[in-house]
Amino acid sequence: MIDRAELVQNAAGRMVPAMVNGKPQIPYLGVGKYQPRGRKAAPPVRSNRDYPDNGDKRVPNLEAALRKCGLRDGMVISNYHHLRDGDRIALIMLEAAAKIGVKNLTWFPSASFPSQKAAIELMQSGVIHHIEGSMNGPLGDYCTQGKMRGMGVLRSHGGRWQAIQDGEVHIDITVIAAPTADAFGNANGSHGKSACGSLGFALADSMYADNVVVVTDNLVAFPCIPWQIQGNNVDCVVEVESIGDPAKIISGTTQITRSPDRLRVAEYVARFLRDAGIMRNGFSFQAGAGGITLAFVDYLRRMMKEDGIRARFVRGGSTRYLVEMLQEDLTDYILDGQTFDLEAVKSMASDPRHVPTSPFTSYNYHGKGSFASMVDAVVLGATEVDVNFNGNVVTHSDGKLLHGIGGWQNCLEARCTILAVPSFRDRIPVIVDEVTTLTGPGELIDVVVTERGIAINPRRQDLTEAMTGSKLPIRPIQDIKAEVERICGGKPERPKLGDRPVAVVKWVDGTVLDTVWQVG
Repeated sequence: MIDRAELVQNAAGRMVPAMVNGKPQIPYLGVGKYQPRGRKAAPPVRSNRDYPDNGDKRVPNLEAALRKCGLRDGMVISNYHHLRDGDRIALIMLEAAAKIGVKNLTWFPSASFPSQKAAIELMQSGVIHHIEGSMNGPLGDYCTQGKMRGMGVLRSHGGRWQAIQDGEVHIDITVIAAPTADAFGNANGSHGKSACGSLGFALADSMYADNVVVVTDNLVAFPCIPWQIQGNNVDCVVEVESIGDPAKIISGTTQITRSPDRLRVAEYVARFLRDAGIMRNGFSFQAGAGGITLAFVDYLRRMMKEDGIRARFVRGGSTRYLVEMLQEDLTDYILDGQTFDLEAVKSMASDPRHVPTSPFTSYNYHGKGSFASMVDAVVLGATEVDVNFNGNVVTHSDGKLLHGIGGWQNCLEARCTILAVPSFRDRIPVIVDEVTTLTGPGELIDVVVTERGIAINPRRQDLTEAMTGSKLPIRPIQDIKAEVERICGGKPERPKLGDRPVAVVKWVDGTVLDTVWQVG
């Protein structure tokens, strides 16, 4: 257990652990202040002589693969999350590790989901020591109760790539569920009965892990084309009946909100982009899969048609709404990190303009540039935002850790970052004096849009000037906050937090931005 003496104050004024799971940490120094040194990590050198001349790397099952890869106590084992709540392989992997008898594993998923809550039993039995990755729902709740042996580590999608390539996390074994693969290990996610789109989130694991296992339910003859994962990085291939249920890859509501208040938020965002001059020929934008952001895309699409505007590219997480824009020739390309519904999966498989990407090109802060900073506008959600425009996406107002960061932090690099949020949820104000958990610094958040008004960050005088003459309700964020508190009967109660850190939030550069505290 960590006591207060082992905490340090970072540049955001947050108290964070100096050590996490036995490793020294660098506290957050400010946006753009930490400069990394050294060289990228690398996997061990292998030789062709250790692999079959005929290229057939198949082994009977996942347990045999883990044994062949030398699984032992204390290792780091990883998987990716594109199948989301439909994934079957992550739990099979962890249960196979339990059967082998190993203990104290670090589970390093790109995200975990409620369907994987059985991992709690494996934490209780000592198979898993802690999770470094997004924890959605029950696993996050278990963490905030202080029951996990180690501390959770929350990273953005780009931050996860950074951690792997910088050697902050050394993966011993990765298991990649592949909708299509050949016996050599070439694999893709865009084809097969379990198609999920891209395998970009597994790319870093395949490149840097000591041992790589591909598990597929659609084994094809060599070569598997296209290959998003290259077989020359793969040690073993396992064929199974099913890697998961593709119907459950659906993320977010995937339906446009019907709430009049939330539709107003979506309309305000689209009108803001038009009135501020951001919506113009050749512009670009990114939006997620929640009800408000889907409605925003629909409003924006109509405005683009009315004004004869065409985007150069749109960024995904892709949905059928972005696919419809591509089909209607409203954009040249979808640059897609992951797909959020089955229409988008089909589009990636059939349309060369629907381009799979990875966190390396899209989000990695320790690369030579990224797509994120080239996007004109990004529309995101949040669980909380405060009067200094700081954002929170991982905990609720009660302090419970129920969500992951995803690409949210990385998207803050866009030229205009907009948080589209209802002013309150369940009679609890969304705009607060100080966010429960700092996930994104306010200096990177430009606009907060609610149904009761639009607040522009005072740092962005250019946007304020651009909106001169607009009929949209531009208001100070403090005024919106005060109005909502009158409606809700006052400020939200502060969460009842203990004094034990149970997880940390990493910034995009690997420094520690904030601490998640035990609830109660």
